Amino acid sequence: MLAVLSAGAAQAVVNNVAREAGLTLAATFGAVGVIRDRLMAGDPCDVIVLTQGMTEELVKVGQVAAEGVGLLGRVSTGVAVKEGAAPPDISTAASLRAALLGADAIYVPDLRRSTAGRHIAGVLDTLGLSTEVGPRIQEFPNGAAAMRAMADAHGSRAIGCTQASEILYTEGAILVGALPDGFELATDYAAAVTSRATDPAAASRFVSLLTGNSSRALRLKAGFEVAAAE
Repeated sequence: MLAVLSAGAAQAVVNNVAREAGLTLAATFGAVGVIRDRLMAGDPCDVIVLTQGMTEELVKVGQVAAEGVGLLGRVSTGVAVKEGAAPPDISTAASLRAALLGADAIYVPDLRRSTAGRHIAGVLDTLGLSTEVGPRIQEFPNGAAAMRAMADAHGSRAIGCTQASEILYTEGAILVGALPDGFELATDYAAAVTSRATDPAAASRFVSLLTGNSSRALRLKAGFEVAAAE
């Protein structure tokens, strides 16, 4: 069994690749800041999936080896609504602002420790909405939990905002599109073998499966932008 700590944005990829390979995982998913902190605190971990930037920092401090790193692809931050709800116009800053103002609840991941959450907090501030929509913010530990809650909520005027892969992974949530020009965020994710992997060879094989050509179609379906097949 491989111990995996992973950003929530890669949950669908990690689970589906493991299932197709017949692998059993002890996997934890969450906001990237939380996942990094769990690794640094000593949680068991053979493979870690984080943003490319965080992974590079872990290489510098010896938590992962550079040769054990592979790239999964890039994920955009997007806007979601409940299945069956009319998708709002989010094509411009003005229309995005109107859509957020018109929502009775805004579902988001951790606004301090998740990649998308920190960005969303900045978007709300730039649009001058932080105070006005503050009472309507529904904040969750990660984007997957936020999208699940939005999909299960009553009413149809809810909006969610998180990584596109977390939206696509959630039944009952519909991806409206990426944030408009000037507010977009695209995040590169990487998988890596940790320095304390109990079976480095098995961990390396799993990283290769996550980042290689065999999982390319799966990653594209899950919302990742992936380089052309080699």
